[in-house]
Amino acid sequence: MNTAPSLPAARVSWLPIFLIVLIDVLGLTIVLPLLPLYAEAFGASAFVAALLVPIYAACQLVAGPVLGDLSDRIGRRRVLLLSQAGTFIGFMFIASASSLWMIVVGRVLDGLTAGNLSVAQAYLADSTEAKNRTRAFALIGIAFGIGFLLGPAATAFLSRFGMSVPLYCAAGLSLTSMVCTRLLLPADGARPRPVSAGAELPAGRRLGLLEWGRYAGFFRRPVLGGVLAEFFFYQMAFAMFISGFALFAERRFSWHGKAFTPHEIGLLYAFSGLLGILVQGGLIGRLVRLLGEPRLIALGLCTMGAGYALMGHVEPVGPLLLAVALASIGNSVLRPSLTTIVTQVVPDAERGVALGLMQSLASFASISAAPISGWLIDHRHLTAWGWFAAACCGLALVMRQWGSANHQAFAAEANAAAAR
Repeated sequence: MNTAPSLPAARVSWLPIFLIVLIDVLGLTIVLPLLPLYAEAFGASAFVAALLVPIYAACQLVAGPVLGDLSDRIGRRRVLLLSQAGTFIGFMFIASASSLWMIVVGRVLDGLTAGNLSVAQAYLADSTEAKNRTRAFALIGIAFGIGFLLGPAATAFLSRFGMSVPLYCAAGLSLTSMVCTRLLLPADGARPRPVSAGAELPAGRRLGLLEWGRYAGFFRRPVLGGVLAEFFFYQMAFAMFISGFALFAERRFSWHGKAFTPHEIGLLYAFSGLLGILVQGGLIGRLVRLLGEPRLIALGLCTMGAGYALMGHVEPVGPLLLAVALASIGNSVLRPSLTTIVTQVVPDAERGVALGLMQSLASFASISAAPISGWLIDHRHLTAWGWFAAACCGLALVMRQWGSANHQAFAAEANAAAAR
């Protein structure tokens, strides 16, 4: 049975979730710019320092559905506190490191408990009516935009007092996030477990947290499987941009006769983040009411793909701004819309698992896209870099024929999920 509270009650929980995600993202964006240099100070080679990102993503890939499943069983807030505690301890390990192995352990611990985003999204879905979920999930996008604007600037300021100072600050933010969760977020309970994804269990057997076959079964569901595949290719395109844009822009663009520096690239990232805040903060609710999530997703993929394709071709700065704007606007509507559909086509008791799988897919896309992006840029295939990202958006559109593009199938599955 769907037990989501009415809209006025739901809105009460939006602000705490927004603050919790914003604080978490600030901690993350403070750490990421500094981490490779910090590892090199302990004797890591550039190759080993670069591995700290995929090590985290690989751990998150494994842990995502497990933490989501656990949140279905014992409640969202408890798992959110567990995840935040893991992040806090991981940051403390890194900040107080006396050798390289402590940095690696900190990243592994943080990755294995990295359920903050998916569990926060599940909590929002539980407490928000289906028609308002895209707007609710857009708040998380706004938190990310603000975090990516402020976090790197905080690193630049705090690192003047020592490389460990920003890391201790990030740990303090994680502790603050735990306090916010404990004091501001209403407690929630476990949800009744469905027997299985369509199959009876032998007598006396209970579903375990490491039921990988059951997790794989989510991809075989007619609508959900298509949406998850669509989300993966969208994340591949986005990961190509995140992992390679700085190197791409440095090689392709110039300002007053000089190649782009971190200053110009940082301004472009800020421009992208600002557009994301504007779209997710004010426009997305109107777009959902006008088009609905399925059509909005198709439009977002076309816009994002056009931005990446244009980015691969242009050289003047003016068209580059247009390309970045198209890609940013498309990205801003996609994640909240896709997340909304996933929450609507699974029962309440499986929502955490499904969102955990989305987080795992995002991690897998990050691990896969980074080497492809690096190889293309290193070999000066700059146009191909943009076209590869655009092609991933095209593949996501193809996946819609299997999943969410079939509006009747989507509606039928959503209605069936609401009745369970």
